Amino acid sequence: MVVANSYLRTPAGVRFVLVEQSPDAADDWIADAAEPFDIIITQDIPLASRALSKGAFALSPKGEVFTQASIGSALAGRLIMEHLRSFGEGMGGPKPYAPRDRSRFLSALDALMTRAKTKKAIT
Repeated sequence: MVVANSYLRTPAGVRFVLVEQSPDAADDWIADAAEPFDIIITQDIPLASRALSKGAFALSPKGEVFTQASIGSALAGRLIMEHLRSFGEGMGGPKPYAPRDRSRFLSALDALMTRAKTKKAIT
């Protein structure tokens, strides 16, 4: 499923959800709809935190698995970077997406899918 506030063409079999044009509408929709063991793919750290609080898994497009143990430091780092940017500090942005990022993402996604299937089967 893909959720966005503007139309995106998605492959066959992928459900597309169009939400209103407000800045956090897609994040709000995803967080509200998240259920335990869903896998939320996002680079938005606050959304990852909200997903974890609902019992969902959170994964970045570069393969970082957010956990209850790691989300606090990720949120703190985000706040520090936001604070530095407010003073005009240029950080240069994230590194470009590399083949190793894709490999790490696919490996982490596979592991999370296995965990989600196992946990859903148990409950």
